[in-house]
Amino acid sequence: MSPKIELREDDAERHEVRKRILGAALSAFTEGGYAQTSTLEIATRARVSKRELYSLFGNKEAMLVACITERAERIKAPTDLPALRDREMLSKVLTAFGTKLLTETTDPVVVAVFRLAISEAVHAPKVAHALDNIARKPIRESLRTIMTNARSTGLVAGEPDAMTETFLGLLWGDLMTGLLLQATDRPSTGEVARRAGEASTAFLRLYPKPG
Repeated sequence: MSPKIELREDDAERHEVRKRILGAALSAFTEGGYAQTSTLEIATRARVSKRELYSLFGNKEAMLVACITERAERIKAPTDLPALRDREMLSKVLTAFGTKLLTETTDPVVVAVFRLAISEAVHAPKVAHALDNIARKPIRESLRTIMTNARSTGLVAGEPDAMTETFLGLLWGDLMTGLLLQATDRPSTGEVARRAGEASTAFLRLYPKPG
């Protein structure tokens, strides 16, 4: 077997071990809490030695940040959005954006990650920082770009930052609070589509075409 093939196999094995550790860590953190979870428990769940665990992640906080990072990657905003020619197209783009955002963010695993980041904000501040940089900021920046383009093409009158926050407020309402408190069930595909459509319609009523 050539060295090149061996390297690929080693990388694949390392990736599999890393995946197992992160899965075990996330389960342990969400079940017992970050502070109460030991690296020995994570290693036992992942069926690896503590030496392997530390060689891949260094410490427990790095594992938690990695868990947050991998899940947060799922909720990045779409980048292949069509050009905004009229308000009908803007409505479709906002609805598609809202549908994707709600679908990904209301996933139970993602909600658990948000809940974990909030509960451990004091003990592991890097976690909340990672979630903010990887998920929240890129989503707002992508939505702000849509709003900036809509204003520059004369489809709406308003400040991009304010319009971004308005749309997100219309889209979410108190849904995330309910999910975090486990007082609300995850919306169905139909409910997500309806919610995104209603948010787009309400937004366009609030921000009419200039003049």
